[in-house]
Amino acid sequence: QVQLVESGGGLVQAGGSLRLSCVASGSVFSISTMGWYRQVPGNPRELVASITSGGDINYADSVKGRFTISGDSVKLSLEMNSLKAEDTGVYYCRFYSDVLGTDHWGQGTQVTVSS
Repeated sequence: QVQLVESGGGLVQAGGSLRLSCVASGSVFSISTMGWYRQVPGNPRELVASITSGGDINYADSVKGRFTISGDSVKLSLEMNSLKAEDTGVYYCRFYSDVLGTDHWGQGTQVTVSS
């Protein structure tokens, strides 16, 4: 089992920056992909950025050039710059093991960008 604890959300003005962190504990050895997802009320969670254990990185088009994902299976970070109102939402970290087929989510952290 893997436990994930997120931190770093908050209220920021448009154009500002925030850094989200996700600390993992437990059976992290099998984790192959880590990512950040955003959810707004009434919508499903959408991928913001992901990184594999091999270092492959993927970003949603809306955040390219503004957000940076980094980390490993122990700690995952998301540096968010030039924030926009549409970046508002609850951000979840996700750790996935394709070997075990297990999927783990953090509790979510609220990010609110005021325009």
